[in-house]
Amino acid sequence: MAANEANVNQNIAAQNEQAGQIDVDEDPNMVQWRGNLVTEKEAKALRHVFDNLQDHFGHQRPDPRVRFNHVSLAHPGHGQKWHGDVDFTYDIDGDHCKLNYIGMDVCIDLAPKLVHKHGQPLLNDYGSTWLYVYLPQLSIDRVKSYMKAGTGWDVSGEGFIDDNNRSMVAIEVKLCNESGQPEPSFWVVKDKDASGGRGSMSFSRIGSVQEVAAQPHQQRIHRGIGIFSISMEVDGTSNLEPTPGTWDEANLSFTLVSARTWGVTDCVAPIVYAPSKRHLD
Repeated sequence: MAANEANVNQNIAAQNEQAGQIDVDEDPNMVQWRGNLVTEKEAKALRHVFDNLQDHFGHQRPDPRVRFNHVSLAHPGHGQKWHGDVDFTYDIDGDHCKLNYIGMDVCIDLAPKLVHKHGQPLLNDYGSTWLYVYLPQLSIDRVKSYMKAGTGWDVSGEGFIDDNNRSMVAIEVKLCNESGQPEPSFWVVKDKDASGGRGSMSFSRIGSVQEVAAQPHQQRIHRGIGIFSISMEVDGTSNLEPTPGTWDEANLSFTLVSARTWGVTDCVAPIVYAPSKRHLD
């Protein structure tokens, strides 16, 4: 249930990214944002996050005016995991608007990986179904604190790879590549009003993340803002829903929906083979 709901949300977001904005008269409470019919509040939040790049998590950025909301968990009918999708409420000029996405300052790793070592496959499907993003430890700590404050759940270290030498964290993020589902979009800066900050940048879409990752001249580490949906899973039993405050921690899963980039960097060393899941040695 939760997975299907997440796919629908990602589908809408990706389609939104690829379409133009038009006006509608059919329902005064609904508007078009990049080709999809949404409520006025959702359109306001989408413009705030995707177009104006506001209230994202980043190094030396103000605390985002966003709240992580209580997560309704569902059991798939087998196994010991309960699943749920995280949504968010943005405070936009005093108006509280819900959205399924958050933004984070990240470095997006499109660098080639070691696929085989002594006949053993490593980092399969990299750049197709998943990839690494890097961000400062302080940024992910802030995300975890917002998660705790909004939902009550502590966040486990699953899916995070700590580089203690540089105080950086690598996250394994998913890329939608299912048939019939739009792939995440990749945008590059084309114009910047220096007086207006990042929200005044103008971006151009150059393809999907998968398409860009397949181009040799783009196989670098790109700096920018990644926009993500977040799902979570918690250990439990089929007949008892886990609750925050117990000894269980939530495992977070990030899916990249869109990337706004403004250049490449050589200051971050990419992961080139399968590392420890918790620490880079």
